[in-house]
Amino acid sequence: MRKADSTHQSDIVARVALRRGENAAAILEISGRWLRDARIEPVERILTELEAQSVKRLTIRPDGLEAWDSRLPCYLLKIADYCVAKAIELDIGALPQGVRDLLALARAVPERSGARRHQERASLLVNIGTRVLGLIKDSRLLIVFVGELILAVWAALRGRARFRLLDLFIFVQDAGPNGFAIVSLISLLVGLILAFVGALQLAMFGAQIYIADLVALGTVREMGPLMTAIIMSGRTGAAYAAQLGTMNVNSEIDALKTMGISPMAFLVIPRMLALVLMMPLLTLYADLMGIVGGAAVSYGAFDVSLIQYYHEIAKAVDIADVAVGFCKSLVFAVLIAIAGCMRGMACGRSASAVGDAATAAVVDSIVYIVVSDSLITLVLNQLKI
Repeated sequence: MRKADSTHQSDIVARVALRRGENAAAILEISGRWLRDARIEPVERILTELEAQSVKRLTIRPDGLEAWDSRLPCYLLKIADYCVAKAIELDIGALPQGVRDLLALARAVPERSGARRHQERASLLVNIGTRVLGLIKDSRLLIVFVGELILAVWAALRGRARFRLLDLFIFVQDAGPNGFAIVSLISLLVGLILAFVGALQLAMFGAQIYIADLVALGTVREMGPLMTAIIMSGRTGAAYAAQLGTMNVNSEIDALKTMGISPMAFLVIPRMLALVLMMPLLTLYADLMGIVGGAAVSYGAFDVSLIQYYHEIAKAVDIADVAVGFCKSLVFAVLIAIAGCMRGMACGRSASAVGDAATAAVVDSIVYIVVSDSLITLVLNQLKI
């Protein structure tokens, strides 16, 4: 390929001319200097002329072509695609060998399915039907994934699952200690907000001391495990989906299957086990930070001493309340791992599919968390726990 020289931009002109031939044939003549800074006529005009002339055969040939770079093959590729779409016979035998090789290479590698986003308008009924079919597909995918996961866990309990302990330690580090900062910040702020909201109402009756009851019970039973789960769904669940999705794009999961290694045991179980181990500890830490936030509000704004705050918490919260939040965190950990790993394993083979998998993992995790939390709360209420 020839390189562009130092010719001024205004002097660099690339010319293209379409001449009508015989028997519905046409000749496209390429001339001038097809370089990076050249002024080139839009290809849409050539395509419009071809459409108007009802051409059946098109011959592209150079006529005074002085120099060219990648702009020429890119320009001709659009014309070649148009000819294929309109069933027009294309003859490029007169072009330079380099141009023909680049065109052949560009047309030999097909575009990955799903790599391009299509913006198509559809009716409301079509959108509803598409959503319903998508929901059925996701439900089937969830059932299949949970079934395979149960089999993998059963195999692991019998010592037949293969995964590396080093991977487990890495996932524990990522899900646990690396998440302390964000859990500390969010939990502290949630405790502050909860204390302020409750204190404004309790202060009307001179019952500021009960801020401790409100913050402690609300944090230990609900807000602690719920906020920790939402944080981990956006931080860890999305990471699991992106990691497994990228492995799927690179055919690494297919390679594991070829070697006879179960991807569920090798990839999913260590991630789920790491979350199950770390989520309860993070929840207890979040409970502590939420209570500290409530203490700051009580002491700083409503003159409740720290001793009074502590004794009120000791009277209001018992081990059953802590156990409820602890059990919820275990359930949330399993759901987050299922959502993230399921979307990653079912990811398509393009960059956009990896992003869609990460987004879907976060959405699924939050839905699973909220629904399960509601069901658990209703059951505990019926059991008077």
